[in-house]
Amino acid sequence: MSKQSSAVLHVSEEQLVTMRIHNQLLGIPVWEAREILREQKITKIPLVASEIAGALNLRGRIVTVIDIRHRLQLPPRDPSVPCIFVVMEHKGELYSLIVDSVGDVLTIPSTSIQNAPPNLAPNWRDISAGVHRLEKELLIILDPRPLFTFGVESD
Repeated sequence: MSKQSSAVLHVSEEQLVTMRIHNQLLGIPVWEAREILREQKITKIPLVASEIAGALNLRGRIVTVIDIRHRLQLPPRDPSVPCIFVVMEHKGELYSLIVDSVGDVLTIPSTSIQNAPPNLAPNWRDISAGVHRLEKELLIILDPRPLFTFGVESD
């Protein structure tokens, strides 16, 4: 093995599941997404935080459904348009984000992830782990942990 070949740098990469909410491209690390579900029956839950849309039953487990549009102060989703549920786990509990659509899994170099721009709205910045510039749009990489706090600090 030559000295030149042994000095090859290994660039770490991130694999992100992409999704859209209100025409904004978002991504979460692929290992965070447990399941992607099509339209599900949501049961309303009284006296919960306003961003909780309700709960759904996933093979006998209760999944808390988060209306990320509400959290991001976006217009409500048109109820006549089907949505997608991205199921994630946090501290042993299952949660699902309601999204408009799920796209491809993107593999991007970790070095291409930048901090969220300072002009990004605070509610978006709070859930952003960074951004990645694509050819025609900006991919906001979600840090899902703040979504599971409902006004309570997470560790």
